[in-house]
Amino acid sequence: MKRKLQNEFSMKIMSKSENERFSRTSVCAFITALDPTIPELADIRTALSEAVTNAIVHGYRNAEGTIYISVKYYTDRTVVLKIKDRGCGIEDIEKCKEPLYTTDESGERGGMGFAIMESFMDKMTVKSKVGSGTTVTLYKKLS
Repeated sequence: MKRKLQNEFSMKIMSKSENERFSRTSVCAFITALDPTIPELADIRTALSEAVTNAIVHGYRNAEGTIYISVKYYTDRTVVLKIKDRGCGIEDIEKCKEPLYTTDESGERGGMGFAIMESFMDKMTVKSKVGSGTTVTLYKKLS
């Protein structure tokens, strides 16, 4: 059976740390229509938080920009989240996926963002172009 789009939601937020919480709350409220388990909702919340934080801290390097978030869910209960920025982009995606690797020079970041996203979601793809930004796509199949 081919999956069919059941519903979708999109938003854009400024790249401010306080908007990370807003994005989590909004996306999770939207997904509750599927009646996910609490652990499934927590997984999505955590992965989304990491993706938005990466866009703020690394994509825009804490400067002003816009983060685009879209959420789709399908009749087979698959949730797809896209988090896109138009920031600096990633030169070496595979290197950035390595646990403990970070481009944050302040020493405040642990370099676990992509590892956390991958471990909490069923699938993750990252597309990026230096100077043009990054799109992280996260997939979660709900029970």
